[in-house]
Amino acid sequence: MFYCVLLSAARSNPRCSRSTMSVFAPELTDRLASVLQELGSERAWVVHAEDGLDELSTIGLTRISELRDGEVHTWRLDPKDVGIPYARLSELRVNNVDEAARALRSVLAGDEGPMREIALLNAAAALVVAGAAQDLSAALGRAAKAVDSGKAQGTLQALIDASQRAKAP
Repeated sequence: MFYCVLLSAARSNPRCSRSTMSVFAPELTDRLASVLQELGSERAWVVHAEDGLDELSTIGLTRISELRDGEVHTWRLDPKDVGIPYARLSELRVNNVDEAARALRSVLAGDEGPMREIALLNAAAALVVAGAAQDLSAALGRAAKAVDSGKAQGTLQALIDASQRAKAP
């Protein structure tokens, strides 16, 4: 939702018409997708990873309630169906903010492995919901290209620079 708020503000759009978000309980995916529909959302994915992660998971199945074309449909995503092998929780775990920052920088530097795969899967979901890709397979390729070309790392650096300027007196 944070990204949606930023996009809405940047576009002077009072509502967020497309978003991805996660919920802590599987029964809430349908409900929240319906609420987003009532609030005027055009497209949304509300997700709950069956392993407890708060994003689309590469450990196992993720329940997705998708709002599209005025209807909510719920389905399950198996990462293997889009060519991503299962990861182990120990490969994705970070213990603090510094570890999370190192993991992010590693992914954006192009390092291969489970951290990259889960990051690309979640970025791909956002691209699909945004209408920038037809399906997850195409979106995964686009997300990988953004990382491998250095554009994603450049965008992170621009965000860091902007936040540092905003903090300056």
